[in-house]
Order: sequence, then structure tokens, then C-alpha cells
Amino acid sequence: MLKLFVGNKNYSSWSMRPWVLLRQAGIPFEEVVVRFDSFDAGSQFKTTMSALAPTAKVPVLLDGQLAIWDTLAIAEYLAEQFPDKKLWPQDKAARARARSICAELHSGFTGLRGNCPMNIEAALPEVGALVWRDKAAVRSDVQRLVQMWTALLAQHGGPMLFGDFSIADAYFAPICTRLKTYALPVPQAVADYVQRVLALPGVAAWVEGALAEKDFLDFEEPYRLKP
Repeated sequence: MLKLFVGNKNYSSWSMRPWVLLRQAGIPFEEVVVRFDSFDAGSQFKTTMSALAPTAKVPVLLDGQLAIWDTLAIAEYLAEQFPDKKLWPQDKAARARARSICAELHSGFTGLRGNCPMNIEAALPEVGALVWRDKAAVRSDVQRLVQMWTALLAQHGGPMLFGDFSIADAYFAPICTRLKTYALPVPQAVADYVQRVLALPGVAAWVEGALAEKDFLDFEEPYRLKP
């Protein structure tokens, strides 16, 4: 059976993506949570992960003796291994577009990701309001999201970005949690998509796990003194 190593569900957005993909697609796997004790070289987290992959980061997917690291590489591997699950859109042009927006998120949206770290159990509208006021990069990233999602939902008719659930929706699921946590302003059509993503069984299961952790890590939350 596949084995997926993930970090704290409340904080680890990159772990969330392949976990949601596997769960939503109904692909059996074993979950291994490696707690973020710290990211120092001698930490238990780094010790555990360095034995699995040279990056010493989560997520890592094990298929027998084969280790696949990096979220996008894991998604591509799963799409190849389970073609019947149709994890990418079936249309060639839509598939290329889906890959493009996943790659765009992989290397971009640093303003939003840096200023609004994923924190599923928190409600931080006051932090979001300050970030929105003071961080032009966040406003720019959200504007790009709105443009992207609005166009795709209109083109493919929803309910997901390319009609049916795909890797693209799993990839943007952590962004949806950020928009909720920080109450960032988006048009109604985008807000509705966010709600549909959060209601997906795979996403809801991850959120349930995040809420059950109750593991406050101060180095992940510089804007909060206590949970």
C-alpha cells in the first residue's frame, strides 16, 4: 500500500495537497504524520524526513522502496499510476491549463503564502484586514486568484475548476483555507467555489484532522501569543 508522510495538518499546506488528492480520489494509502518539532538540522522532524528524501521535507510518498518527494511530482506519479481516476482533466487543452496553474502556484503566490500561512483551526480576520491593508503583494495574489478561478469556472461550468474534481482543486485547497482563516475579500462566485472545495469529503476529512491536533506551535504563528 502507498504510504504518505505528512506534517502537522493544521499548518502543512504542501502535505494537504496529495493527502486530499488521494482521499478524494478514493486511492488507498497509509498516513504517517511527522510532527513539526522544529526545522533545525538536529530536530526529530529533520532526522525522520532526511532518512526518506534528500530534501528532508514533507510530503513524501512511498510506493514500496520508491520515494517520491515534492507535491507536484507526487501528483504526477499518482496520475500515471491510477489513470482510471482521471486526476487531470481528460481534454488535452484543459489538462495543459490545469498543469499550468498548479505550476504557477508551486512557484508563485508568495505574497499570500508568506503573509497568510495556513492555519486551519484559527479565525484571524483582524490579521487578514491588516495584511490586506498593508501588503500589496497579497492583494495582487488574490486578484490573480479571482481572475483565474472566475475564468475557469465560467469556461468549464463548475462545480470545480475544470468541471469535475482534479489535481488542480486539491492543489488550491490550502489556498481556500487561507481565504477563510483570514477572511480575505473575494467576489461571491469565488467565495462559493471556496465553500464547495471545503465541503469536499477529502478536504473536510483533512480539516477534521487539523482541528483534532490541538498542537500550537509558536514558530508557525508569529502573530499569536497563544492558541
